[in-house]
Amino acid sequence: MIILWNNRIPFAVALLLLSSCAVGPDYERPEVLKYSGMKDDSFQVKLTLVDSLPEPIALGETQKFVRNSVQVEWWKSFESEKLNQLVEQALKSSPTLQAAEAKLEQAKQTYEAQAGSSLYPQVSLDAGGSRQRINKAAFGLTNDSSTYTLYNAGLNLGYNFDLFGSNRRLLESLAAETEYQRYQFEAARLSLIANMVSAAMVQAQLSEQLTANQKILQVLEEQLEMTKQRFALGAAGQSDVSVLENSVEQFRANIPQLQSGLAKQQHVLALLIGQVPNSHQVPSFILADFTLPQELPMLIPSELLEQRPDILASEALVQSANAKYGMSVSRMYPQLNLSANVGSQALTTAGLFGAQTLVWGLAGQLTQPLFNAGLPAESRAAKAGYEAVAANYRQTVLQAFQGVADVLSALDYDAQSLNAQVKAMQAAEQTTKLVQQEHEAGAASYAQVLASKQELEQTRVALIAAQTRRMVDTTALYQAMGGGTFSVVASE
Repeated sequence: MIILWNNRIPFAVALLLLSSCAVGPDYERPEVLKYSGMKDDSFQVKLTLVDSLPEPIALGETQKFVRNSVQVEWWKSFESEKLNQLVEQALKSSPTLQAAEAKLEQAKQTYEAQAGSSLYPQVSLDAGGSRQRINKAAFGLTNDSSTYTLYNAGLNLGYNFDLFGSNRRLLESLAAETEYQRYQFEAARLSLIANMVSAAMVQAQLSEQLTANQKILQVLEEQLEMTKQRFALGAAGQSDVSVLENSVEQFRANIPQLQSGLAKQQHVLALLIGQVPNSHQVPSFILADFTLPQELPMLIPSELLEQRPDILASEALVQSANAKYGMSVSRMYPQLNLSANVGSQALTTAGLFGAQTLVWGLAGQLTQPLFNAGLPAESRAAKAGYEAVAANYRQTVLQAFQGVADVLSALDYDAQSLNAQVKAMQAAEQTTKLVQQEHEAGAASYAQVLASKQELEQTRVALIAAQTRRMVDTTALYQAMGGGTFSVVASE
């Protein structure tokens, strides 16, 4: 059972000792690993080596898994000061986080309010005065009347002894819902950071791809101009010019799409830090701003249950539903209420609290439902609600395992893809160099030089995409591992 500790708990414990046990089932975590077939070695994978290339390439280092928890500030492993500053700004000013934090505070105060009204006696002060006229005939006396003023002041006390734990189950449910909001806040924080990091990387990708595509367009325009000159000399046909014009304009149409994508990423970053689009506070990124982490965290499935905020949030809902089921069961058992009052009544305010003005009362009430056909149905409904939430928890865990497996596979395929793209880039650079040398020696035309440059830049575009995928999927791994939300230390 979750207990939100505060300085009033010791007194609450003393009161609970006066009560009996709480009926209904105590919470036990639903079995997931046992029935899912997952084992602690299910996530083992070996990444493809990429640092065995003839020449090192940016963001091409070999990555390896280390049995350890995710660092709390995991985004700093990309070693980008601009990114670090942007994340810090987002954590301070994001409306999404502010809303999640407000919901958490609301849940805390709801718990405190219920705890204050159920764990402790309710004490109130009454004070008042009344003036009235009575007829003594009502008491069998002479037919006469009397007018007087009566003043009173006193304390009233009430307490429910919660013999079978209805109040405690309610508090258990509210505590679990508070934990749910806490994990929701952590999930929102993790998602915000991961989206921020990925958006910065995609912005860098589009910026560099835009530069490469502009170079390709420049090469195509130069080829077109050369072909027009050859056509004027009768060395090329009109169809040659038309084909190149079509290629130039088709490629030119790609440039605005890249510019639009770049602008959208700028707007996304502005939104994530709580700013308006086109905010000057959003920096521009290039791939050189990032360093690829070489050591990646790896948690076993049983540790993942304690690390991912979405799993923990789902489990908190199971705890809440279990407590609500116990609360519905407790309603079929007796309820004991105690009330007491002590005070003073006098005909004048000066006479209050005198020796002969004391009044008091003490009452206890035990209530046992004898026939209420709705209570068993209410209990069955609560049990069905618990089973539904428990099934959702198992589904959440399985989806989390799937997410981890997907990103592990993606990282290995990213390494393989980068290997191929790097080799293609090296081949394109070598080809461009050789064609340039042949052109200088008179063995190749300038058109061939332009064609090799075009191929080089197109290969560069693909390489930029491969480099970015590795970084984005590395970010996805940090997120899939829970993002360092909690301190779960892996044991050897």
